[in-house]
Amino acid sequence: MKILERRVYRGPNQYALFPVMRFTVDLGALEAWPSAKIEGFNAALLAALPSLGEHSCSYGVAGGFVRRLTEEDGTWLGHVLEHVAIEVERLAGANVSFGKTRAVGGPDATGQYHVIYEYEEERVGDAAGDLAHRLIDSLLPAELRSSSSGDGFDYKAELEELITLAQRRQLGPSTSALVRAAEARDIPWLRLNEASLVQFGHGKYQKRIQATITSETHHIAVSIASDKEETNRILADLGLPVPHQRLARSADEAARAAKRLGYPVVVKPLDANHGRGVSIDLKTDGEVRLAFDKAREFARTIVIESFIAGHDHRMLVVGGNLIAVAKRVPGHVVGDGVHTIAELVDLVNQDPRRGIGHEKVLTRLEFDHQADRLMEQKGVSQATVLPDGEVFFLRSTGNLSTGGTAIDLTDVVHPDNREMASRAAKAIGLDVAGIDFITTDISRSYREVGGGICEVNAAPGFRMHVAPTEGKPRDVGAPVMEMLFPPGTPARIPIASITGTNGKTTTTRMLAHIHKMDGKKVGLATTDGVYIDGVRTVVGDMTGPRAAQMVLRDPDVDLAVLETARGGLVRAGMGYRACDVGAVLNVTSDHLGMRGVDTLEQLAEVKRIVVEVARDCAVLNADDDLCLRMADHTKASRIAYVTMNPRHELVRKHIASGGIAAVLEEQIRGQMITLYDRGAHLPLLWTHLIPATLEGRALHNVQNAMFAATIAHAMGVKIENIRQGLRTFDTTFFQAPGRLNVYDKLPFKVILDYGHNSAAMKAMADLVRRLDVSGRRIAVVSAPGDRRDEDIADIARQAAAAFDHVILRRDDDPRGRDLDEVPAIMARALREAGVPADRYSIVVDEAAAVDAGLAMGRPGDLVVLFGDNLTRSWKQIIYFNAQDAAELIGGEQGGEPPVLVPPVVHEPEVGGLTLIADERGVRLARETED
Repeated sequence: MKILERRVYRGPNQYALFPVMRFTVDLGALEAWPSAKIEGFNAALLAALPSLGEHSCSYGVAGGFVRRLTEEDGTWLGHVLEHVAIEVERLAGANVSFGKTRAVGGPDATGQYHVIYEYEEERVGDAAGDLAHRLIDSLLPAELRSSSSGDGFDYKAELEELITLAQRRQLGPSTSALVRAAEARDIPWLRLNEASLVQFGHGKYQKRIQATITSETHHIAVSIASDKEETNRILADLGLPVPHQRLARSADEAARAAKRLGYPVVVKPLDANHGRGVSIDLKTDGEVRLAFDKAREFARTIVIESFIAGHDHRMLVVGGNLIAVAKRVPGHVVGDGVHTIAELVDLVNQDPRRGIGHEKVLTRLEFDHQADRLMEQKGVSQATVLPDGEVFFLRSTGNLSTGGTAIDLTDVVHPDNREMASRAAKAIGLDVAGIDFITTDISRSYREVGGGICEVNAAPGFRMHVAPTEGKPRDVGAPVMEMLFPPGTPARIPIASITGTNGKTTTTRMLAHIHKMDGKKVGLATTDGVYIDGVRTVVGDMTGPRAAQMVLRDPDVDLAVLETARGGLVRAGMGYRACDVGAVLNVTSDHLGMRGVDTLEQLAEVKRIVVEVARDCAVLNADDDLCLRMADHTKASRIAYVTMNPRHELVRKHIASGGIAAVLEEQIRGQMITLYDRGAHLPLLWTHLIPATLEGRALHNVQNAMFAATIAHAMGVKIENIRQGLRTFDTTFFQAPGRLNVYDKLPFKVILDYGHNSAAMKAMADLVRRLDVSGRRIAVVSAPGDRRDEDIADIARQAAAAFDHVILRRDDDPRGRDLDEVPAIMARALREAGVPADRYSIVVDEAAAVDAGLAMGRPGDLVVLFGDNLTRSWKQIIYFNAQDAAELIGGEQGGEPPVLVPPVVHEPEVGGLTLIADERGVRLARETED
């Protein structure tokens, strides 16, 4: 079994509405060897991973997957890989369960499967898939193995490495508790780095946390809490119970301080955490000196503190309120009269709740300096057999990170102690604080039984509260979320997600303009960049998940308009879990045969993701059957239809039932865009008053305006503001580059457009026929090189049907094709369609083709340039010199138009293709005689 490709989907995708991995595997010879036919495989697999017995698979009950493994011939190993990857992730601490395996399909893909499985952290998920693959391979007979595994494979050791990786990469228990609390409150979140920096909310409503430090935590409070001496002094000044302290920078100084305080004492670093370097109940100078040396490993300045007898309690305060209390018991073993201390530690570590670091609710016990010191004090060693029932502590502090346990005591805390903890947190200034309080009985007042606050911690850990060893788990993430986002406080900015084959860019720009006119600071992600409040901040094609997150992370944005392209969806999914309004403009032939999308139906499934995650409204093209069918797949509370057919029966019924719709209605004065909502008839705007429609003639932009208006209406924009937005949006190059940009400062009219598929060409052809053109219609056309031959040919035929002369070219990037291959395919299609040879020419280079098209222009002509490098093409237009062009091509400006020699197709049996280049770089194709 070989892994052919791996793909990471970081958001909603065609397989699931949450992050998944996809491994494409080739079973090869294993296609003939399902699991039950491989002798000993099932038994070995279940011995290595007995917890696979809990998987339900398609049967829906525990044991279902084992049944699939063993029934009849069993199941194919791609399916096995799915379940093993999931289980390995779970063993590393991830809470995942989803998976599916599907055949790749196609005549050349026999034995190839897409293995899809859920993940929490990307690198851990990927590593789990690799480990699952190696484990399966190691269990196969030698003749069926791939080269990736051998007899030396050590699954247990590699699983330990994966768990260690998960510890570094996955969110820790505290951060996870906050994320779960956010999800329970429908607050979106984004992980901002590889550690624990997380953003809750979007745009201007965002808050951030790092572990349990929040964006509301004051830096000065953290600084004070990190200084144990300063904390002690502030609390003492307020009359709160604290132990006496001294500072020391040498072992001698530490010993003298201990004598002045009086034994026993505590030695700890001034600014360390997690119990590192802490030694307690020290009774001699020698113990103090040894403890000082250990503490110096973590800080230059050491605190010597009077020892308070009692139990260690962590009191969690959030927003000034005590939320949870846990008694922390140091890591220990209990003698049984049989096993040594070392053996007892091994037995304790077999507890399934114990893991590496923060992997599980408890941490494994280990022997270290502190354990050695305590054994030496007690006069025992690792080989000592303790009497039955005798408790021996391997730690002097109860930190869970060093193997301690926690007992929840929240419900028995005395009111005085509750008030004391709240005052301490407020005194230091922390919004989230962990108060370490030593007392013999937390249920009795410190005024009665004594006790003291030994530390106030910024960024306190939540693990002991959310998963105590004993007692009631506490949802401590909830009060933090309620502090950051009080009831009624917004966390989400409105998001509009727009997809479709054509019209996405124009529609998103129109919608962003409408919202800007409505007073919003709009974050726009589109084909030429990311714009924040109208200013382009990032240049490039920004229609994928990364660009969406750029917008949602910007603290100035209060509304997002996100163009969502097919490429990003099939490559990595969406960059956010949900949108308020999702719109699908159309589904037509483009990009087919790429990334597993071969049919229009499959393309529709990809684009449908946008409406599947829409929360409030799904906006669909009622004139496109593939879009109409998406209505069955959305959970949005409302559906809005857009139609240019005022007699559309389904839309009529939808309007009658109070639904939202935009309808293009014919009236005496022209065509009117009309909105319907809850039975109200809302005339919006005459199409000829929308500049982007070229007086209503550009029907594709009429439809784009209808979508923009409908989405804006669904997002709560007032009708008059929608109207104003459409009337002030034009398709100049600077507002919508490459989208019907008209330039009329030459003797002829020029239109620059990015249209690059058959539907776009058809729309432009329809516009060209509607425009009043006294002269010729000339086009410079191409197609992306990664499109299918039949799609490239269709673009050429559409162009030839609408234009008097067509210049065929290629893009700067041929996308894997020969330099002249795209124009050659187009020329062949025109020849086969019977288009006269004098009506088309080849100028391969784009810049040269643009020059050639402009040079052909005469007064009254219309020159339409379908550009790829839009900025260069626009500069060529506005700086075009007609006299230079006349000299270049031949003829005089205003005289007979120049003639470009018609081409022949580059086929050996037809003849060669010769490219002629002059000093300006214009390359003309001429026929060469055999």
